[in-house]
Amino acid sequence: MSENAYTAHPTATIDDGAQIGARTRIWHYSHVSPGAQIGEGCSLGQNVFVAPGVTIGNGVKIQNNVSIYEGVILDDYVFCGPSMVFTNVRTPRSEFPRNTSADYTVTHVKRGASIGANATVVTGITLHEGAFVAAGAVVTRDVPAYTIVAGVPARPIGYMSASGDRLDFTDSDTVTDSTGHTYQKLSDTDIRRLS
Repeated sequence: MSENAYTAHPTATIDDGAQIGARTRIWHYSHVSPGAQIGEGCSLGQNVFVAPGVTIGNGVKIQNNVSIYEGVILDDYVFCGPSMVFTNVRTPRSEFPRNTSADYTVTHVKRGASIGANATVVTGITLHEGAFVAAGAVVTRDVPAYTIVAGVPARPIGYMSASGDRLDFTDSDTVTDSTGHTYQKLSDTDIRRLS
């Protein structure tokens, strides 16, 4: 394989007009629509759907059975667990379809955020940098940076570094993770990476 090429399983459908970066792998029965933009070094598992106009950054991992609908933006190094769900219309009706881009609200998943298996992210939500959504959670509001949310509806239960270490601010407002990066807690909803 050329270093500049992507690879796709023979059962995958890649429509004309899709842009796919180098070293990206697309697995069985996945479908990338025209106008979709996928970065370099990504992995799209089995039965992944990417709608027209979707933007996916570099190093993104999308596990099996995930649909990335119009209005969803995935920044670099986002993780989407198996069978997690993005919605893209607040008031869907079969008789009165919402089928123009004006009907879709934007869901933005920022750099390094992770979404666990079978979680649901309601449309119009922002998952900030390094946010972590537990498996099975239903996200109905924005998730602050480096915050762990769980439950139905999802509520904050702690903090996590970009590398996946739990951050414990019990004794100090500044914590260093196992990789040497330092985080500061300014408030319950404002965690910042300092280094």
